Amino acid sequence: MNLMLAISINIILSLTLISIAFWLPQLNIYTEKAGPYECGFDPMSSARLPFSMKFFLVAITFLLFDLEIALLLPLPWAIQSLTIKMMLVISFLFLSVLGLGLAYEWKQNGLEWTE
Repeated sequence: MNLMLAISINIILSLTLISIAFWLPQLNIYTEKAGPYECGFDPMSSARLPFSMKFFLVAITFLLFDLEIALLLPLPWAIQSLTIKMMLVISFLFLSVLGLGLAYEWKQNGLEWTE
Protein backbone atom coordinates (compact mmCIF):
# COMPACT_ATOMS: atom_id res chain seq x y z
CA MET A 1 0.00 0.00 0.00
CA ASN A 2 2.84 2.40 0.84
CA LEU A 3 4.52 1.67 -2.48
CA MET A 4 1.33 2.42 -4.44
CA LEU A 5 0.84 5.65 -2.47
CA ALA A 6 4.42 6.77 -3.15
CA ILE A 7 4.15 5.93 -6.85
CA SER A 8 0.85 7.76 -7.22
CA ILE A 9 2.17 10.85 -5.41
CA ASN A 10 5.27 10.83 -7.62
CA ILE A 11 3.19 10.52 -10.79
CA ILE A 12 0.80 13.30 -9.74
CA LEU A 13 3.67 15.58 -8.72
CA SER A 14 5.55 14.88 -11.95
CA LEU A 15 2.53 15.56 -14.13
CA THR A 16 1.80 18.77 -12.22
CA LEU A 17 5.35 20.05 -12.64
CA ILE A 18 5.43 19.09 -16.32
CA SER A 19 2.15 20.88 -17.00
CA ILE A 20 3.34 24.00 -15.13
CA ALA A 21 6.61 23.98 -17.07
CA PHE A 22 4.69 23.60 -20.34
CA TRP A 23 2.03 26.28 -19.79
CA LEU A 24 3.96 28.89 -17.79
CA PRO A 25 6.38 30.05 -20.55
CA GLN A 26 3.48 30.58 -22.95
CA LEU A 27 1.97 33.28 -20.75
CA ASN A 28 4.52 35.99 -21.57
CA ILE A 29 5.85 35.57 -25.10
CA TYR A 30 7.77 38.43 -26.67
CA THR A 31 9.97 38.65 -29.76
CA GLU A 32 13.32 38.21 -28.04
CA LYS A 33 12.13 35.11 -26.24
CA ALA A 34 10.43 33.60 -29.28
CA GLY A 35 13.48 34.11 -31.53
CA PRO A 36 16.24 31.51 -31.94
CA TYR A 37 19.29 31.77 -29.71
CA GLU A 38 22.67 31.28 -31.37
CA CYS A 39 25.39 31.65 -28.73
CA GLY A 40 24.74 35.33 -28.20
CA PHE A 41 24.99 36.25 -31.89
CA ASP A 42 22.23 37.73 -34.00
CA PRO A 43 20.87 34.79 -36.04
CA MET A 44 19.65 37.06 -38.82
CA SER A 45 23.04 38.60 -39.58
CA SER A 46 25.80 37.15 -41.77
CA ALA A 47 26.99 33.68 -40.89
CA ARG A 48 30.54 34.60 -41.91
CA LEU A 49 31.36 36.68 -38.84
CA PRO A 50 34.65 35.50 -37.30
CA PHE A 51 34.77 34.13 -33.79
CA SER A 52 37.15 35.67 -31.34
CA MET A 53 40.21 33.51 -30.75
CA LYS A 54 39.94 34.33 -27.03
CA PHE A 55 36.62 32.48 -26.96
CA PHE A 56 38.30 29.29 -28.18
CA LEU A 57 41.27 29.69 -25.84
CA VAL A 58 39.06 30.11 -22.78
CA ALA A 59 36.90 27.17 -23.89
CA ILE A 60 39.92 24.91 -24.37
CA THR A 61 41.33 26.06 -21.01
CA PHE A 62 38.06 25.21 -19.33
CA LEU A 63 38.00 21.74 -20.93
CA LEU A 64 41.60 21.14 -19.95
CA PHE A 65 41.13 22.07 -16.30
CA ASP A 66 37.81 20.23 -16.19
CA LEU A 67 39.51 17.07 -17.41
CA GLU A 68 42.33 17.44 -14.91
CA ILE A 69 39.87 17.89 -12.06
CA ALA A 70 38.10 14.73 -13.22
CA LEU A 71 41.43 12.93 -12.87
CA LEU A 72 41.60 14.09 -9.23
CA LEU A 73 38.22 12.60 -8.31
CA PRO A 74 39.58 9.11 -7.47
CA LEU A 75 42.10 10.68 -5.08
CA PRO A 76 40.12 10.10 -1.83
CA TRP A 77 39.79 6.40 -2.61
CA ALA A 78 43.48 6.17 -3.47
CA ILE A 79 44.36 7.10 0.12
CA GLN A 80 43.42 3.56 1.08
CA SER A 81 46.14 2.14 -1.16
CA LEU A 82 49.25 0.53 0.22
CA THR A 83 51.67 3.16 -1.09
CA ILE A 84 50.22 6.33 0.38
CA LYS A 85 53.47 8.31 0.09
CA MET A 86 53.84 7.57 -3.61
CA MET A 87 50.19 8.48 -4.23
CA LEU A 88 50.63 11.78 -2.37
CA VAL A 89 53.82 12.62 -4.30
CA ILE A 90 52.15 11.92 -7.64
CA SER A 91 49.04 13.93 -6.75
CA PHE A 92 51.19 16.82 -5.49
CA LEU A 93 53.18 16.81 -8.75
CA PHE A 94 49.94 16.69 -10.72
CA LEU A 95 48.51 19.66 -8.81
CA SER A 96 51.81 21.54 -9.14
CA VAL A 97 51.80 21.15 -12.93
CA LEU A 98 48.16 22.23 -12.97
CA GLY A 99 48.91 25.29 -10.83
CA LEU A 100 51.99 26.23 -12.87
CA GLY A 101 49.98 25.98 -16.09
CA LEU A 102 47.29 28.22 -14.66
CA ALA A 103 49.88 30.73 -13.42
CA TYR A 104 51.56 30.78 -16.85
CA GLU A 105 48.27 31.34 -18.64
CA TRP A 106 47.31 34.05 -16.18
CA LYS A 107 50.70 35.74 -16.67
CA GLN A 108 50.29 35.64 -20.47
CA ASN A 109 46.79 37.22 -20.14
CA GLY A 110 45.16 34.16 -21.65
CA LEU A 111 42.15 34.51 -19.37
CA GLU A 112 41.38 38.12 -20.30
CA TRP A 113 38.48 38.82 -22.66
CA THR A 114 39.63 42.29 -23.64
CA GLU A 115 42.61 42.74 -25.88
